[in-house]
Amino acid sequence: MLDIASLVRVHVDALVAAQNDMGVCDAIRRNAPLGKPTTMSAPHLPRMAGIDPTVQVSAQTTEPIDEARAAPGAFLQDRLAGWVSDLTTLHELTERLARTRALDDALHEFLEAGAALVGARRGLVSFEPCDHRGPVSTIGLGLAHAELGRIETVPRSATSYGRVLEGLPTPDGPLTTTDLIGDRGLDPRRREVAADLGYAASYALPLTTDATGLLGAAVWLYDEPAEPPEHLRHLLDRYAGYACEHLARLLELERARTDVATVTEALLPTRLPRVPGVQLAVHHEVAPQGGNDWYDALALPEGALGLAVGSVSGSGPSALAATGRLRAGLRAYAVMEGEDPVAVLSDLEVLLRLTEPVPSATALFAYCEPARRTILLAGAGHTPPLIIGEHRTSYVETTLSAPLGMLSCWEAPSVEIAPAPGETVLLYTDGLLRRAGDSMDRAYARLHAAAAGVPRALRRDAAAVADHVVRTVLSNGAGRADGAEDVVVLAARFD
Repeated sequence: MLDIASLVRVHVDALVAAQNDMGVCDAIRRNAPLGKPTTMSAPHLPRMAGIDPTVQVSAQTTEPIDEARAAPGAFLQDRLAGWVSDLTTLHELTERLARTRALDDALHEFLEAGAALVGARRGLVSFEPCDHRGPVSTIGLGLAHAELGRIETVPRSATSYGRVLEGLPTPDGPLTTTDLIGDRGLDPRRREVAADLGYAASYALPLTTDATGLLGAAVWLYDEPAEPPEHLRHLLDRYAGYACEHLARLLELERARTDVATVTEALLPTRLPRVPGVQLAVHHEVAPQGGNDWYDALALPEGALGLAVGSVSGSGPSALAATGRLRAGLRAYAVMEGEDPVAVLSDLEVLLRLTEPVPSATALFAYCEPARRTILLAGAGHTPPLIIGEHRTSYVETTLSAPLGMLSCWEAPSVEIAPAPGETVLLYTDGLLRRAGDSMDRAYARLHAAAAGVPRALRRDAAAVADHVVRTVLSNGAGRADGAEDVVVLAARFD
């Protein structure tokens, strides 16, 4: 057994302990013999929680706490708190930027976030990719269009962000001008514009990535002579690194969309034919990822007119190429046997089944004789035409048929209609109905209501009728604002 001669009471000096880093300390122990433990058998005074009545309260007090030396751990805690705050801010700003899906929206978000980080109120970003393929845009924060124009009158070589855009030599340090008004070494025009618009300092930043090179430059403007502290500049640099990568991705997406739209437009008619007795107009909206809806209108022998709309299933370059080939095939078949729409679509069925990789397609072809005001049409899995007039607004009852490519042999009877003078026939793709949102039945009802509500003053113009119908359908419904579907509306108004 251990022979413990006396009890040891340990006193911890709280003040000394508080002076150690991060609250971790070595206690200062004061050992004093307390004699024999006979007091353990003596009667005990009543005890209250945490209080020993046998211990006398000292009348002395320690020195005031404000005279104690500051704990080194507090400095580290402040630094850690600052780092956590910075990381939280970066996380929130990058999350907001990541939610942007369009290049202009991302530039706006980047400009606002940069202004918040460096404590500026105004600024601008000039987006000019160094490969000169576009797009090019200038976006301002807190600056009107006229004020942006005034700033752009300053020679680029006289501004820090302009020198970045022009590829001119720039200072090694931050692109900061702390006193635009008082610095007599600056370009007079730059100082004049700054004085007129009421800003006195600027901080510029190049936008660049390793893969794409220079994308543009941003500059933030201060109302008073100032510059951001070093840690804020570092924070902005970290945010800009992520933002530039995001902008580069959106740039490639924007260019891809532009290329798809260019190819899509090239596959469609450059102009609509002029045929006596009928007025033609088209409303076409291409989906951002590139849609496969198409239309055509061509003059045929003996004053006839061929009208067609259609859609190809699938997506991507192969579907887009199939769209062009189907339209080209339909034009050839329409010239050869356009007076028989069933034969035209039957030939198109064979072409699709034998040569195209897409599984199916819808199409509607109408053979019009404006002099007689008659239309002979046939459809393959396509939406029915709509007639709009003073006395009626109704869908044309077409024979139910499967889309092209779904059957080994396609054939369905044609339908003949006779529009009255002043009536407009609308041929459209199902993208209009899908973008209207909700179920197809309700989308059809919404389209009918929009057509019936065309103002009388607009019914003399086929283009006005088509635009009014599309605008009303897409604005009144649940609407797919992302524009994920093509919209094609081909209008033919008969005299």
